[in-house]
Amino acid sequence: MNKQIILAGIIAAQCASAVFGQASKDEIVDLTQVPQISETPEQRDARMQWFRDAKLGMFIHWGPVSVAGTEISWSRKAARPWDQDRPDHPNPARKRTEDPVYDNYYKEFNPTKFDADKWAQIAKENGFKYAVVVTKHHDGFSMFDSKVTDYDIMSGPYKRDIIKQFADAFHKQGIRLGLYYSKKDWYHPDYLQGDNAKYDQWYRKQIEELLTNYGPVSVLWFDNIGGRDWGRWRFDELFSMMYRLQPGLLVNNRVKFQGPKTPEDRGPASPEIETMTKGDFTTPEGVIGAFKIDQDWESCLHFGRGWAYRGEKGSFKKPDDVIRMLVSAVTGGGNLLLNFGPRPDGTIADHEYEAAQALGNWLKKNGQAIYGTRGGPYRNGIWGGSSHKGDKLYLHLFQWQNKGWSFDPLPCVVKSARTLAGSKVEFAQSEKAFSIQLPKTDFQSPSTVIELTLDQPIKDGLVVGGIHGEDLSEHGKILSENATLELSSQSQRDKGEHQRLFRGPRAKHGTAFETENEKNPWAKIDLGGVRNVKAVVIENKPANQHSEGLILSVSTDGQKWREVWKAESWDLSWTIPLTTYDAGADVPGRKARYFKVETKGDTARPLILQRFTAYGE
Repeated sequence: MNKQIILAGIIAAQCASAVFGQASKDEIVDLTQVPQISETPEQRDARMQWFRDAKLGMFIHWGPVSVAGTEISWSRKAARPWDQDRPDHPNPARKRTEDPVYDNYYKEFNPTKFDADKWAQIAKENGFKYAVVVTKHHDGFSMFDSKVTDYDIMSGPYKRDIIKQFADAFHKQGIRLGLYYSKKDWYHPDYLQGDNAKYDQWYRKQIEELLTNYGPVSVLWFDNIGGRDWGRWRFDELFSMMYRLQPGLLVNNRVKFQGPKTPEDRGPASPEIETMTKGDFTTPEGVIGAFKIDQDWESCLHFGRGWAYRGEKGSFKKPDDVIRMLVSAVTGGGNLLLNFGPRPDGTIADHEYEAAQALGNWLKKNGQAIYGTRGGPYRNGIWGGSSHKGDKLYLHLFQWQNKGWSFDPLPCVVKSARTLAGSKVEFAQSEKAFSIQLPKTDFQSPSTVIELTLDQPIKDGLVVGGIHGEDLSEHGKILSENATLELSSQSQRDKGEHQRLFRGPRAKHGTAFETENEKNPWAKIDLGGVRNVKAVVIENKPANQHSEGLILSVSTDGQKWREVWKAESWDLSWTIPLTTYDAGADVPGRKARYFKVETKGDTARPLILQRFTAYGE
């Protein structure tokens, strides 16, 4: 069927009917059934409860681009109208252009080994409580049987509705279904052209298909639009239709714009529209969200080099990293949406499957400290974090401490303490602190969970402080509080709060500095004088993989450097003892004033770290 005929039919039908309740361009439809506007706090809590309890979701980025093993949408070598023009392909008119290679991958996409039931079984067995699958990404290709476009899964050799198979399989396993939909569309000829009316009506028809044909949909996961002109979008008609079709739907915070304001921006038509388009939860991408237990959030992260399938070689997050990512999200008050990029034949990549199994095995032993809990009352960090449910408080410990762990005092009495593996834990409680001791033989990596039984429940949203610090006294006092920093470059995303690298509260998302993309980005730290440094602690940005292969060098004069350490793999933090070879032995301490932290690679990447601490005399 000809696409122009399809589009013309949609526009004519919508102009002639009241499907979306639109009488004129400036009239807002009835929004009384939209929960973000009408619900009470109690009703919101009830609507959000399953999401707050679920903690772990499966994200699935898949499409014809998997046959090339390149990134979904962003590897398309064509214009990105109203979003981000390619530097090597300027497009001042913001018109759609084609990529004759990328745009035809769908003719080769034939995932004959795809088994949705197996995917759902993997999700079920390994602890995923909901799944969000990409239905259409920025490249405009629809992975479902859409009646309003020829650029969909039915036009290639496979000719079966992939989203229908996912929906049926996950519903059968009792896993809630979420649908990702990009309102950006770099393929569609009408995207943000003129008053955008044709595209606005077209994509809403696709949303109607998705919310009608696939059973209960728990999450609609949007991914922004270009420009800033509210007048080009009927958000009121969108939300009215969404909640007419799926009253219990949750929606993320990416319904609206990404990018700078445009000259024609006239703002939202009403405060209600601005309120509802904030959605139900925020979506930190590529990082674990900052500790925030009074707001619903969900971190979305992928295993390796990108969202879609990028081959079997490269740097991938290890199973222990994935477990700590989940714990960090949960103790910080959020969820983890962990992304999988299926192979072009529809099977799951080995490294993803192995990490999912490790996560599932860990959850079988420790899931009671994850599911149904709430974050806090202790602020999480590199030490781990806390979660609570009923009269149980769970401490998730990432790192062994010889002298035990000491925390700010609790507002209740601890009656007993044990590891979830069953070992008894010694504890002490006073008005000044709560502390625990654990034999090293009972500590298990990547996260040991301590269950505290309390005389009363912890209130949701309560914050009582945090850990009293790592036991690094054996290395001396902190020498770096007044250090200064020099960077090889400074990213536009860098907030410039570089003193946070050495002291004070961490910046948002734990980022102290970020360089531009370079093959050899570096940071130089100056203590201000030569000191006897016994140890250095480098804290990574959570979930940041760019620091793999990190190198630490020291110097007394800033000219002659000596490499003293290299990180072979990613970690949350590194404690690096510094020694000097003297009289046939390594003795603690090394004379140093300057430190250089760098990373090297074949491809350009940024250096991103959140804290550097030097200890000594």
